[in-house]
Amino acid sequence: MFTPFLITLFVLAALAAPSAVKKSGCNVSKTTLTLPSNQSGTPLAAPQAGGPRFIAVAIGVQNYTCASTGTYTSVGALAELFDVSCLPSSLYSDVTDIAWDGWKDARKDITAAEVIKDLAVFDPPFVLGQHYFITNPITGSGLSPKWDFTSASEDGKPNAYVVGAKTGDILSPTDSAVNIDWLSLSNAQGNLATQVFRVQTRGGQPPTSCTPGSPEIYVRYASQYWLYGGSF
Repeated sequence: MFTPFLITLFVLAALAAPSAVKKSGCNVSKTTLTLPSNQSGTPLAAPQAGGPRFIAVAIGVQNYTCASTGTYTSVGALAELFDVSCLPSSLYSDVTDIAWDGWKDARKDITAAEVIKDLAVFDPPFVLGQHYFITNPITGSGLSPKWDFTSASEDGKPNAYVVGAKTGDILSPTDSAVNIDWLSLSNAQGNLATQVFRVQTRGGQPPTSCTPGSPEIYVRYASQYWLYGGSF
Protein backbone atom coordinates (compact mmCIF):
# COMPACT_ATOMS: atom_id res chain seq x y z
CA MET A 1 0.00 0.00 0.00
CA PHE A 2 2.06 2.94 -1.25
CA THR A 3 0.08 5.88 0.09
CA PRO A 4 0.03 9.47 -1.22
CA PHE A 5 2.04 10.44 1.88
CA LEU A 6 4.81 8.01 0.98
CA ILE A 7 4.83 9.18 -2.62
CA THR A 8 5.28 12.76 -1.41
CA LEU A 9 8.06 11.63 0.91
CA PHE A 10 9.72 9.72 -1.93
CA VAL A 11 9.79 12.83 -4.14
CA LEU A 12 11.00 15.09 -1.33
CA ALA A 13 13.84 12.76 -0.38
CA ALA A 14 14.80 12.25 -4.03
CA LEU A 15 15.33 15.99 -4.31
CA ALA A 16 17.49 15.87 -1.20
CA ALA A 17 19.77 13.16 -2.59
CA PRO A 18 20.04 13.39 -6.40
CA SER A 19 20.51 10.11 -8.24
CA ALA A 20 23.77 11.39 -9.72
CA VAL A 21 25.31 11.31 -6.24
CA LYS A 22 26.83 8.15 -4.82
CA LYS A 23 24.49 6.19 -2.59
CA SER A 24 26.06 7.34 0.66
CA GLY A 25 25.39 11.00 -0.22
CA CYS A 26 27.55 14.12 -0.21
CA ASN A 27 30.55 15.05 1.91
CA VAL A 28 29.36 16.97 4.99
CA SER A 29 32.63 17.04 6.93
CA LYS A 30 32.72 20.84 6.70
CA THR A 31 29.17 21.24 8.00
CA THR A 32 28.85 22.63 11.53
CA LEU A 33 26.25 21.51 14.05
CA THR A 34 25.06 24.51 16.08
CA LEU A 35 23.92 23.66 19.60
CA PRO A 36 22.01 25.94 21.99
CA SER A 37 24.13 28.09 24.28
CA ASN A 38 21.60 27.79 27.12
CA GLN A 39 20.94 24.10 27.72
CA SER A 40 18.37 22.85 30.24
CA GLY A 41 19.37 19.40 31.43
CA THR A 42 22.59 17.41 31.07
CA PRO A 43 24.66 19.43 28.57
CA LEU A 44 25.25 17.88 25.18
CA ALA A 45 28.75 16.73 24.37
CA ALA A 46 30.74 18.89 21.99
CA PRO A 47 30.74 17.55 18.41
CA GLN A 48 34.03 15.86 17.69
CA ALA A 49 36.55 17.31 15.28
CA GLY A 50 36.39 16.35 11.63
CA GLY A 51 32.72 17.11 11.08
CA PRO A 52 29.80 14.73 10.64
CA ARG A 53 29.81 11.71 8.37
CA PHE A 54 26.04 11.47 7.95
CA ILE A 55 23.21 13.98 8.37
CA ALA A 56 19.68 12.63 8.28
CA VAL A 57 16.11 13.72 8.72
CA ALA A 58 14.07 10.98 10.36
CA ILE A 59 10.38 10.28 10.75
CA GLY A 60 9.04 7.64 13.08
CA VAL A 61 7.47 6.98 16.45
CA GLN A 62 8.45 7.12 20.08
CA ASN A 63 7.05 4.18 22.06
CA TYR A 64 5.64 4.60 25.57
CA THR A 65 4.09 2.39 28.19
CA CYS A 66 2.00 3.54 31.15
CA ALA A 67 3.79 3.14 34.48
CA SER A 68 2.07 2.41 37.79
CA THR A 69 2.53 6.09 38.67
CA GLY A 70 0.11 7.08 35.91
CA THR A 71 2.78 8.61 33.70
CA TYR A 72 4.28 7.37 30.44
CA THR A 73 7.73 5.78 30.29
CA SER A 74 9.77 5.53 27.10
CA VAL A 75 10.23 1.97 25.82
CA GLY A 76 11.95 2.64 22.51
CA ALA A 77 11.44 4.12 19.08
CA LEU A 78 11.32 3.19 15.40
CA ALA A 79 12.29 5.54 12.59
CA GLU A 80 13.45 5.74 8.99
CA LEU A 81 16.44 7.99 8.27
CA PHE A 82 16.69 10.01 5.06
CA ASP A 83 19.91 11.47 3.71
CA VAL A 84 19.86 15.28 3.44
CA SER A 85 23.61 15.70 2.95
CA CYS A 86 23.24 16.97 -0.62
CA LEU A 87 21.06 19.90 0.42
CA PRO A 88 22.47 23.24 1.53
CA SER A 89 22.66 23.21 5.32
CA SER A 90 20.43 26.30 5.38
CA LEU A 91 17.57 24.06 4.23
CA TYR A 92 17.92 21.30 6.83
CA SER A 93 15.41 22.88 9.19
CA ASP A 94 12.92 23.50 6.37
CA VAL A 95 13.15 19.89 5.20
CA THR A 96 12.65 18.70 8.78
CA ASP A 97 9.52 20.85 9.00
CA ILE A 98 8.19 19.53 5.68
CA ALA A 99 8.80 15.92 6.70
CA TRP A 100 7.13 16.53 10.06
CA ASP A 101 4.12 18.30 8.58
CA GLY A 102 3.53 15.43 6.18
CA TRP A 103 4.08 12.73 8.80
CA LYS A 104 1.98 14.20 11.61
CA ASP A 105 -0.94 14.79 9.24
CA ALA A 106 -0.67 11.42 7.46
CA ARG A 107 -3.45 8.88 7.95
CA LYS A 108 -3.36 7.45 11.45
CA ASP A 109 -3.29 3.87 10.16
CA ILE A 110 0.10 4.43 8.47
CA THR A 111 2.77 3.07 10.80
CA ALA A 112 6.50 3.74 10.88
CA ALA A 113 7.04 0.05 10.07
CA GLU A 114 4.93 0.43 6.92
CA VAL A 115 6.98 3.44 5.81
CA ILE A 116 10.15 1.36 6.16
CA LYS A 117 8.65 -1.69 4.45
CA ASP A 118 7.13 0.20 1.51
CA LEU A 119 10.25 2.23 0.77
CA ALA A 120 12.47 -0.86 0.99
CA VAL A 121 10.74 -2.25 -2.11
CA PHE A 122 12.41 0.49 -4.16
CA ASP A 123 15.83 0.43 -2.41
CA PRO A 124 16.01 4.23 -2.80
CA PRO A 125 19.46 5.81 -2.46
CA PHE A 126 18.21 8.51 -0.09
CA VAL A 127 17.28 6.04 2.67
CA LEU A 128 20.26 5.78 5.00
CA GLY A 129 18.84 3.19 7.38
CA GLN A 130 16.72 2.66 10.45
CA HIS A 131 16.73 3.62 14.11
CA TYR A 132 15.29 1.28 16.71
CA PHE A 133 16.03 -0.12 20.16
CA ILE A 134 17.62 -3.41 21.21
CA THR A 135 18.52 -5.12 24.47
CA ASN A 136 21.60 -3.43 25.90
CA PRO A 137 24.46 -5.48 24.39
CA ILE A 138 26.83 -4.67 27.26
CA THR A 139 24.67 -5.44 30.29
CA GLY A 140 22.14 -7.79 28.71
CA SER A 141 19.25 -5.87 30.27
CA GLY A 142 17.41 -2.65 29.52
CA LEU A 143 17.19 -1.01 26.12
CA SER A 144 19.77 0.78 23.98
CA PRO A 145 19.24 2.87 20.83
CA LYS A 146 20.66 1.53 17.57
CA TRP A 147 21.20 3.18 14.19
CA ASP A 148 21.43 0.49 11.55
CA PHE A 149 22.43 1.13 7.92
CA THR A 150 23.26 -2.50 7.08
CA SER A 151 20.12 -3.14 5.04
CA ALA A 152 19.98 0.23 3.25
CA SER A 153 22.75 2.67 2.30
CA GLU A 154 25.53 0.43 3.62
CA ASP A 155 24.08 -2.91 2.54
CA GLY A 156 26.67 -5.68 2.73
CA LYS A 157 28.66 -4.00 5.53
CA PRO A 158 27.73 -5.91 8.71
CA ASN A 159 29.40 -3.40 11.04
CA ALA A 160 27.59 -0.36 9.60
CA TYR A 161 25.60 0.22 12.76
CA VAL A 162 26.09 1.96 16.09
CA VAL A 163 24.55 1.28 19.48
CA GLY A 164 24.53 4.47 21.50
CA ALA A 165 25.10 5.39 25.14
CA LYS A 166 23.62 8.72 26.18
CA THR A 167 26.08 11.47 27.14
CA GLY A 168 23.79 14.49 27.09
CA ASP A 169 20.05 15.21 27.31
CA ILE A 170 18.50 18.68 27.13
CA LEU A 171 15.00 19.98 26.69
CA SER A 172 14.09 20.96 23.15
CA PRO A 173 14.81 24.70 22.82
CA THR A 174 11.34 25.15 21.33
CA ASP A 175 8.05 23.83 22.73
CA SER A 176 9.56 21.14 24.97
CA ALA A 177 6.10 19.98 26.06
CA VAL A 178 5.52 18.79 22.47
CA ASN A 179 9.02 18.17 21.12
CA ILE A 180 11.23 15.44 22.57
CA ASP A 181 14.65 16.17 24.03
CA TRP A 182 17.84 16.77 22.11
CA LEU A 183 20.49 14.12 22.82
CA SER A 184 24.17 13.37 22.41
CA LEU A 185 25.38 9.76 22.47
CA SER A 186 28.71 7.97 22.35
CA ASN A 187 29.48 4.63 20.73
CA ALA A 188 28.83 1.50 22.81
CA GLN A 189 29.08 -0.94 19.90
CA GLY A 190 29.39 -0.97 16.10
CA ASN A 191 31.45 0.95 13.56
CA LEU A 192 28.91 3.30 11.95
CA ALA A 193 29.73 6.28 14.16
CA THR A 194 31.56 7.28 17.31
CA GLN A 195 29.10 10.02 18.20
CA VAL A 196 25.41 10.64 17.48
CA PHE A 197 23.26 13.74 18.01
CA ARG A 198 19.47 13.96 17.93
CA VAL A 199 18.53 17.60 17.32
CA GLN A 200 15.80 19.74 15.75
CA THR A 201 13.10 17.49 17.17
CA ARG A 202 9.44 17.77 16.23
CA GLY A 203 6.73 16.03 18.24
CA GLY A 204 7.26 12.76 20.07
CA GLN A 205 6.15 13.72 23.58
CA PRO A 206 3.45 11.55 25.22
CA PRO A 207 0.38 12.82 27.07
CA THR A 208 1.11 14.00 30.62
CA SER A 209 -0.89 11.21 32.30
CA CYS A 210 -2.31 7.75 31.64
CA THR A 211 -4.25 4.93 33.21
CA PRO A 212 -1.99 2.13 34.50
CA GLY A 213 -2.50 -1.01 32.45
CA SER A 214 -3.48 0.88 29.31
CA PRO A 215 -1.90 -0.25 26.02
CA GLU A 216 1.47 0.94 24.75
CA ILE A 217 1.23 4.07 22.62
CA TYR A 218 3.20 5.25 19.60
CA VAL A 219 3.76 8.99 19.25
CA ARG A 220 4.92 10.33 15.90
CA TYR A 221 8.03 12.45 15.71
CA ALA A 222 10.62 13.85 13.33
CA SER A 223 14.19 14.91 14.01
CA GLN A 224 17.64 15.34 12.60
CA TYR A 225 20.38 12.83 13.38
CA TRP A 226 24.02 13.84 12.97
CA LEU A 227 26.51 10.96 13.02
CA TYR A 228 30.25 11.56 13.49
CA GLY A 229 33.29 9.37 12.99
CA GLY A 230 33.06 5.65 12.34
CA SER A 231 34.87 3.26 10.04
CA PHE A 232 33.59 0.12 8.33
